[in-house]
Amino acid sequence: MKQTLGKKVFIRFALVMISVVVFSTFSIAEICPASAKEFLPAAYQHTTNFYTGYGEPDLYVSLLGDMELKRGETRDLKIIVSNRGVFYGVKSAQGVGTSEMKQALAIKELEYESLRTVAYGVKSTLITNSEYIDVDPATSSQTLEEVFPGQLPDDPLVFTITISKKAPAGVYMLTLPLTYEFKKDTRMTVGSGAALGRPDMDHATYYQTTNKTLTIPMFIEPEPVLDVVDVSGHLSAGGTGTINVTYMNTGELPAIDAVARIVAMKPLSCDRPIQSIGTIGPGFSKTASFVISAEHAAVVKTYGLDSEIKYTDTDGETAYSGNMKVNVAVIPAEDKLSIIDIVIIGLVIALIVLISGNMIRSKNQKN
Repeated sequence: MKQTLGKKVFIRFALVMISVVVFSTFSIAEICPASAKEFLPAAYQHTTNFYTGYGEPDLYVSLLGDMELKRGETRDLKIIVSNRGVFYGVKSAQGVGTSEMKQALAIKELEYESLRTVAYGVKSTLITNSEYIDVDPATSSQTLEEVFPGQLPDDPLVFTITISKKAPAGVYMLTLPLTYEFKKDTRMTVGSGAALGRPDMDHATYYQTTNKTLTIPMFIEPEPVLDVVDVSGHLSAGGTGTINVTYMNTGELPAIDAVARIVAMKPLSCDRPIQSIGTIGPGFSKTASFVISAEHAAVVKTYGLDSEIKYTDTDGETAYSGNMKVNVAVIPAEDKLSIIDIVIIGLVIALIVLISGNMIRSKNQKN
């Protein structure tokens, strides 16, 4: 009888000690949770699974700001990554019976399973399939540490892109491949932590890597695109010449009632820097003639003059082209005699003739 009583006391003591160890482990795990990503997950035989969870991250992106692009601009695209993942619930994998310890473990596992919709280590890379859009390599790849369902990141992803001045109007699709991980399975390890070398670890997490590619539509609206395609004429230092500038519309819409303007600065000048050239339809060109003068002290070289076109768009609004360069070459002055030079030369010749005639008459008188 005494032996039976002693055995019961021993068993009760052992159960109490096990309970203390178990709940102490829970307290440590709650205060200082171990990062499951820092260690290889435990083998299944060292774990206990109470539930099978259902649900995973579901990532989407949205663009902050205007989706319309401008030709020739460099812009920062601000993109928000959101998570619409839904935790559908769990299915019991095994019963817990009347064991308080198993009940506590099952409840803890249920908490961990509810985090399976969180996306971890979200790596994004912005890709353009168009030759007219370039993505800055310094910003092309970015990473978010984690994205929780129903919560927006504090800061958006920022990608820098540059649009070509020759980009046609239309829709451009940017692609954003995403790579991330989520908690595919969580299993409890209480009772095996010491054997695994991690006495403070109460669960093991098994991650799954997932890929998802999202698209971001961007637009370039049709508009006139004006550029200088030809410059002809001659201008010499100290002279005046007519410079013909041909403007072409390479855009999709007409530039109505276009007025060309040129800006000439010293040593060049233009008496009528504004010329009306009428409507320029898509694919057509118009030529404006400017009378430009160069000072005598003008250096012989090519001067880049600024030019722009003011026009009315198809909505009836006043618009301006971008700045265009008109390259005007100043050549050396021609070697021409001026009227003064001719008069001086005539006087010299007349003086020579007069002196010669006097010398001849004087000589004849002596004879």
